[in-house]
Amino acid sequence: MQNPLDKATLERFLDLLPDPPAELVRKDKNFKALQLNEADYQTREQVIALLLEHPKLMQRPVILRGDKAVIARPSDKVLELLD
Repeated sequence: MQNPLDKATLERFLDLLPDPPAELVRKDKNFKALQLNEADYQTREQVIALLLEHPKLMQRPVILRGDKAVIARPSDKVLELLD
């Protein structure tokens, strides 16, 4: 949070994640407090723009291993990287 990710890093995460771009966005109380609409943040470009403006909304942690990545929520998703 103290060092928000830059556009290139967000792009890399999205390249490596098997999930749709929208999965990288937390739809929590902060998302709702900003009065955002999930439908407006589905594409890669929309997600990147949102996370650059509101880094708190990024799902964490994102775990990278080689040319793969997972959003480790729940934590057992990390096992996907070990296969």
